[in-house]
Amino acid sequence: MNRSDVQDWLDRYVAAWRSHDPEQIGRLFAEGAVYRYNPYADESQWVRGRSAIVQAWLEDDDEPDSWEASYEPYAVEGDRAVAIGTSRYLASGETPEATYHNAFVLRFDADGACTEYIDYFLLAKPPG
Repeated sequence: MNRSDVQDWLDRYVAAWRSHDPEQIGRLFAEGAVYRYNPYADESQWVRGRSAIVQAWLEDDDEPDSWEASYEPYAVEGDRAVAIGTSRYLASGETPEATYHNAFVLRFDADGACTEYIDYFLLAKPPG
């Protein structure tokens, strides 16, 4: 993997999130992938396998116009990468805007599918 490959994967990640299309989501991950969207959760809460990852994404349905996201590679070495960026959820009704700073720790197989995904995130302090 190189920076361009990782950026392509990140762009497809955002597109799959926005589309909520099971096939697009599935193409991001290897069959035996491990997905950790809560990095501090017990191992029993990790999502394991492409089908389970797709199902987890489909259960957490963010409306396409309710958020913005931008990520870029920070470091790439061999089959591993770290990407950084932000995920911003727009205010809606009584729910205030929320911005998260993300650091993804990623590992890929020879075909460019993600085999390990960990999302370290920090909620930015709201203004005021």
